[in-house]
Amino acid sequence: MTTEPNDLTTPETTDPARSPRPRMNPARHPAKGPASAPTAQPPTHPVRDAADDQATDAAEDASPSPAPVSALVPVNAALTASSTAPAEERLRRWRLVLGGDAADGTGCTLGGQDAAMDGALTALYGRGDGKGQVGKDRSAGLGASAPSVARWLGDIRTYFPSSVVQVMQRDAIDRLGLSTLLLEPEMLEAVEADVHLVGTLLSLNKAMPETTKETARAVVRKVVEDLEKRLATRTRATLTGALDRSARISRPRHHDIDWNRTISANLKHYLPEYRTIVPERLIGYGRASRSVKKEVVLCIDQSGSMAASVVYASVFGAVLASMRSIDTRLVVFDTAVVDLTDQLDDPVDVLFGTQLGGGTDINRALAYCQSQITRPAETVMVLISDLYEGGIRHEMLKRVAAMKASGVQFVTLLALSDEGAPAYDREHAAALAALGAPAFACTPDLFPEVMAAAIEKRPIPIPDPV
Repeated sequence: MTTEPNDLTTPETTDPARSPRPRMNPARHPAKGPASAPTAQPPTHPVRDAADDQATDAAEDASPSPAPVSALVPVNAALTASSTAPAEERLRRWRLVLGGDAADGTGCTLGGQDAAMDGALTALYGRGDGKGQVGKDRSAGLGASAPSVARWLGDIRTYFPSSVVQVMQRDAIDRLGLSTLLLEPEMLEAVEADVHLVGTLLSLNKAMPETTKETARAVVRKVVEDLEKRLATRTRATLTGALDRSARISRPRHHDIDWNRTISANLKHYLPEYRTIVPERLIGYGRASRSVKKEVVLCIDQSGSMAASVVYASVFGAVLASMRSIDTRLVVFDTAVVDLTDQLDDPVDVLFGTQLGGGTDINRALAYCQSQITRPAETVMVLISDLYEGGIRHEMLKRVAAMKASGVQFVTLLALSDEGAPAYDREHAAALAALGAPAFACTPDLFPEVMAAAIEKRPIPIPDPV
């Protein structure tokens, strides 16, 4: 990535001929067309900005309260010092944002914690426009040494908050090819566990030695338990309410009356002189019994790009399976189809039963799921896939149309993750939308609302496109 001298406006003490290049992660800063007009604002980088803010806070906390100016220096000298201090701080902040050598165009040398944070960032991002390949356009790196990486992991956990550590870990795996080091138990104990790390571990499952598997399961279990704590209570509450409302009764108590349906059913009894409706027939919400009321089928694409979706879907599958009123089935597929329903009591077993990667045969997976549906009118079918079909396209669409015609509530999720919409097959998405099964990405927090709407057979709350 080349930077013209006028792309950045450096502080006044900077030599314009040596305008520094910002060190940025190219995966997080794609090219966006022609360069904009010169600006006095520094470039932004999420990890660099976090380092900058943390270093500033530390410096402010460590600085003693200033003594009265009159007791220290003459008035003129005090004014000079007050004007130069912000300039020095501005140079230090520029230096942290830009990265580079000790004085890379700013004339500012870092020391103490600033230098340590800068070193940790340099080891990952270097100075060049690294493309994620070791040894190409790089001036620094973590190398292939496990002790070196372990020390680096300890450093970033010391200097940065957990959210930034997770970003840096993902970048290290993507840019420096450190996945194989995760096969060592000592490395797994040092990393900050999150959904993306779980996805990486699942992709390495088949290559993982026995000495590492127990540590890997412990890491995965920690993430899964955290997700269950965050998602389970709200999911159960939302779906229990939906199940209650889906059971209609004709003699409800006052607080159980469904006013929308009651008014619609009694419009013919409108009295113009009183401007009111006389409700001869009341329609109300029931209370779901302990017997099975709905059936839910989660059909999950386990191709490599769907790793986060597999993790979240497995957690939700376990939560749904714990509800007596919902009969839950979980199916994962690539070119083969695997039914993991009997393992739903432990989502960790479900995750280690998946095999991320491989091709995709959606039609074959839907054929299996269709054969398991016994009560179409009481079934919610959730397909989680980027829709890149390697099987028979027209057969896939015919199966979706047949399930819709039989009364199945069909939901298509392009992703079930925090990242937003992934790359997906737009032609297939449009074809499903034409069948009344619009495809959209869904965050974990929205998923209970989507399922509640499907259970109640009301319009799905599709997020607005960004």
